[in-house]
Amino acid sequence: QVQLVESGGGSVQAGGSLRLSCAATADTYSSACMGWFRQAPGKEREGVAAIATGGTNTNYVDSVKGRFTISQDNAKNTVYLQMNSLKPDDTAMYYCAAEPRSYCSGGSWNNRNEYTYWGQGTQVTVSS
Repeated sequence: QVQLVESGGGSVQAGGSLRLSCAATADTYSSACMGWFRQAPGKEREGVAAIATGGTNTNYVDSVKGRFTISQDNAKNTVYLQMNSLKPDDTAMYYCAAEPRSYCSGGSWNNRNEYTYWGQGTQVTVSS
C-alpha cells in the first residue's frame, strides 16, 4: 500500500525556518518523482519543488528559489523540504506527492495531475 506521511509543519514568524519531511513506503520511494505542493485558502495547488529519488536534479518554483531546499535520505525513504526566510505568503497546507517514474519532467514537475499519490498535508503558517 502506497503511503506518504508528512510532518514538520507549524507556526513561525516571518524570517524563520521549518523543515518538512515526507516519509514514503519503500516500494514507492525506490523510483519516483517526489514533489512538494502547497495550497493556500482560495488558491490553486502550486508546485513548490521536486526531486527524483536517487537523483540529484531538483526543481523549484521561482518564488522559493534561494530560500527552500529539497533533499532526500534514501536510507530513510524520506524527502525533506528545508524552508528558510519564510514569508507570510508561504502560509499554506503543504502536500507531498509521488509519481512512480525515474525522473521528474522539467516541463511538468509542478503539474498536480502528474502525481498519483498524495499525503494528507501539513499546515505551515507564517506570521508577519
